[in-house]
Amino acid sequence: MSETEAMLQLLLRALGETLAMVFAAGLLGMVGGVPLGTALYVTGPGRFLARPWVNRILGLFVNAGRSVPFIILLVAVVPFTRWVVGSSIGVAAAIVPLTLGAVPFAARLVEGALLEVPPAQIEAAYALGAGNRQVICRVLLPEALPGILHSATVLLVALVNYSAMAGAVGAGGLGDVGIRYGLYRYNGGVMLVVILLIILLVQGIQWVGDRLASGADRRF
Repeated sequence: MSETEAMLQLLLRALGETLAMVFAAGLLGMVGGVPLGTALYVTGPGRFLARPWVNRILGLFVNAGRSVPFIILLVAVVPFTRWVVGSSIGVAAAIVPLTLGAVPFAARLVEGALLEVPPAQIEAAYALGAGNRQVICRVLLPEALPGILHSATVLLVALVNYSAMAGAVGAGGLGDVGIRYGLYRYNGGVMLVVILLIILLVQGIQWVGDRLASGADRRF
């Protein structure tokens, strides 16, 4: 096998690892972020389930999670990562801190999407006799779906960048290849290819996310 073929296989494997990290952490991040963001919205001042102390506690948790730089979070949760997956290196290990960083980030994005829902629609649902759960599940979340899909897109793009940082500590993926074969070996060609692959990956995620959000928008 030639050196070029070996590098091509390495890049393809790294791309697959990056995709696995990004989409697994993105899915888990939205699974945690949607209910957390919804709770932040409905417990806020003047909302239909206003609970100021609950909202404050949730807000502190989310703000604390968002304020920690990812590279520090990556190192700080190593014991927890080892407990969860049995290792602190590799793709599976990287998904743990990526998910922990994604949940609070997604929660704020989801809360912002819910804020775009016109209050009149919620009031109309209550006027028709809907309960709190029905308002959330049949009015609030469906109406905010385009914004939530945009939020998921922003989250996935951010996770591409986070996964590159994770590559610096043995997580694998494109970041690992760029650092080991591009930076440490002073190979500008490899670094350029890694950058181009990351750009193409981000563009692809953004394009798909925009199409899905447009298709979910009931206003058109």
